[in-house]
Amino acid sequence: MTLLGLDIGTSATKGVVIGPGGTVVAQAERPVDLRSPHPGWAEEDPAQWWENVRSLCRELPVAEVDAVGVSGMVPAVILLDERGLPLRPSIQQNDARAATEVAELRAALPGDVLVRTGSPVTQQSVGPTAMWLARHEPDVWRAARTLLGSYDYVAYRLTGAAAVERNWALESGLFDLATGDWAADLCAAAGIDPGLLPSPRHADDVVGEVTAAAAAATGLRVGTPVVAGSADHVASAFAAGMVHAGDLLVKLGSAGDILMVSDEPLVDARLYLDYHLVPGKFLPNGCMAASGSFIRWFQHALADGTPLDRLDAEAEGAGPGAGGVVALPYLLGEKTPINDPEARGAFVGLRLDHERGHLFRAVLEATAYGFRHHLDVFAELGRRPTRIRVTNGGARSRLWKQVVADVLGEPLEALADGAGSELGAAFAAGKGIGAFEDWDEIERFVHAGDTVEPDPTAGHVYRDGYAAYRALYPALGPVLTITRAQATAAS
Repeated sequence: MTLLGLDIGTSATKGVVIGPGGTVVAQAERPVDLRSPHPGWAEEDPAQWWENVRSLCRELPVAEVDAVGVSGMVPAVILLDERGLPLRPSIQQNDARAATEVAELRAALPGDVLVRTGSPVTQQSVGPTAMWLARHEPDVWRAARTLLGSYDYVAYRLTGAAAVERNWALESGLFDLATGDWAADLCAAAGIDPGLLPSPRHADDVVGEVTAAAAAATGLRVGTPVVAGSADHVASAFAAGMVHAGDLLVKLGSAGDILMVSDEPLVDARLYLDYHLVPGKFLPNGCMAASGSFIRWFQHALADGTPLDRLDAEAEGAGPGAGGVVALPYLLGEKTPINDPEARGAFVGLRLDHERGHLFRAVLEATAYGFRHHLDVFAELGRRPTRIRVTNGGARSRLWKQVVADVLGEPLEALADGAGSELGAAFAAGKGIGAFEDWDEIERFVHAGDTVEPDPTAGHVYRDGYAAYRALYPALGPVLTITRAQATAAS
C-alpha cells in the first residue's frame, strides 16, 4: 500500500510518500509566502498552496498512490464563491485584525461557551473573523457560499467535495462538543449561516475521490480516495509517537506549539483543545503566534539576512540570560496562554555593551519562556509530562533545543530527521482505507534521535529570566496601549 501525505504549512507545503513496512519512499517541500499587508494581518494565497501541491506531485512518485491525506494550519479561513473559487486570500490562524470583534463576541456569548465548545474566543476563532469580514468586506462576505480551512481546501481541490475535519470545527469556536456538530446559536451570534459550514468529519473519513481534473493536474489516479486529514499540530504530534497520556510535544515551528496527550477533554481558557487522531484521546495544547516567525523577523529585519547558524553561534557566545536582555515574542499579538491579539513584542534591558548575539539569544529564550508558561498552566491543572519530544524545523538548531531544555528544566527527546504533519496525514489516509489495523502502528515510522539534557548551571539564570518575562507583559500594558494608538494614527 502506497500513501501520500500533504501538509499545508504556514511557511512551506510538504509532501511525503510512504510505502509498505513503514518506509518513507520520498519527500519534498515548496515554500509559501506569508503576507502581512497591514499591522497584525497574516494572509496566504490558496492558489499558491494548490500550485505547490501540483508541483510536489510532479516530483514525488504518486502514480501508484492508494490514498491521500492532507494536514494544515488551523483554523485558517478560506471563503469560496458559488463556483468553488477563493474570494480573497486566506486569513491565517495567527491573524490579529479582529481584536474589536473578539471583544464584542466575548461579551455577546453566554457564559458557558468555553465548556460547550472547548475553545475560548480568541484571535484565531472563526466567529470574530467572520464578523470582521462582514463589516469590512461586505461584498466578499455576501458572495461566500462555503467556509472552510487550509487542508480542507486542498482536499476540496482534489475531490470537488467540501468537508471540514473536526479539529478545524473544534478550534473554530462554533462547534458543540456534546452534539459533535455546529452550534446554531453560536453561529448566529457571529452572523454565520450554518449552511456555509460543511459537515465535520473524522481524520480518517474518506471525503471523496480524486477527480479527473485533479488527476490531470497532479498525476494521481482518478478515483484515489482522499481522507479528511488533520490539523497540522495534531498530525505532527501523532507522527512523533505522542499516543499515551502525559506524552508532550514541543514544536519549534513558525508558531510555537506545545501539546499534551490526555484521555479526557481538558478545558481551560488558557489552552486550546483538539481531538487526537486516536479515537477517545484528546490533545489540550497551546500555540504562540510568533515563534519561528520571530526568529525569521529578527534575521531579516535586524540581521540583514545573516544565516541562522551564524546567529546561533553569536547567541551561544552571549550565554544564558542574554546579558540581561529579555524579549516578548508577541509580534502578532499572542494566542495562548494570554489570548491578547493586541499584545506587542519588546526588548527590555538593553545596554551599550550588548551586541546582536545578545538580542538573538533573547529571542530564543523568549520562545522557551513561552513554552514554560504553558507548562505551568498544565501543572496548575494537575498535568505533568511523562516525556517530552521536540520536532519541526527549529529542532535542527542545537542551541534552540538546548535553551528550551534549560528553561523547562526537562530533557528533550529529539527525533531523527523525517516527515512530520504530512506523515500523520498519510497514516490517516492509510487508516481510512484499511492499510493499518491500529493507530499504534505509527511507532514503526518514529525514529528517535539524541536526547538534549538540561544544563543545571543555567537553571538559576533562567529562573530569574522567566520571572522577568512573566512580569513584563502586565507591566508594559499601559505603554503598549499608547504605542498601539500611535501606530493606528500613523496608518
